[in-house]
Order: sequence, then structure tokens, then C-alpha cells
Amino acid sequence: MTQKEKVAANDNGAGKEEAEQHLRSIARAVGRHIAREHFRAWERRRQRAANDNRPVVSEEEGQSPEG
Repeated sequence: MTQKEKVAANDNGAGKEEAEQHLRSIARAVGRHIAREHFRAWERRRQRAANDNRPVVSEEEGQSPEG
């Protein structure tokens, strides 16, 4: 038996380009999903910062008076 005869029957390279196209489209979809999630998280942080009207209290101002 030669080396070429030992190759698996399904490893003939016929669907390699098609598989690469599918993998690229999956990778693009995953990348878009990750980008959407990062953008949503960024929007939530930005909205919280814009709506954060709590007064800033320093350590000295936050202490209760000693009796």
C-alpha cells in the first residue's frame, strides 16, 4: 500500500472550499454577535453614567458626628 492509499475515504478535498466558506460565515456571525453584546454593555454603562444623580460624598462628609 502506498501512502496515498492510506488516506481516509472522506478526506479527498472535494468539500474543503465549501467547508471553509461555512466556517467563515460562522466566524462572521459569532464576531457580529460578540460586537453586539459589547455595544449593548457599553450602552448600559453609558446610560447609568448619564442617569447617575447620586451626590458624591467624601469620607469626611459621610462620617456621623461624634457625641
